[in-house]
Amino acid sequence: MIKHINDSRYKALIEWLKAARKEQGLTVRDLGELLGEPHQFVVRIETCERKLNVFEYVQYCHALKLNPTLGIEKLESSTYITLK
Repeated sequence: MIKHINDSRYKALIEWLKAARKEQGLTVRDLGELLGEPHQFVVRIETCERKLNVFEYVQYCHALKLNPTLGIEKLESSTYITLK
């Protein structure tokens, strides 16, 4: 199980969220307001200083009008299992 926040798959998921925010013309402040969080929360997520838990991920997706399942599918398509 990979738990590291700097895993390339996690970073790709965050980049997907960040790209969606930018495509919608939202600033980090705008998204923070939609989430009911300070803009620093969004900055920390987008710079991988803070990890989203599953509940926050779903709320983040909904604020961006994204289907959370799409992000999970992206994550699953790049997931591999290492047997030790």
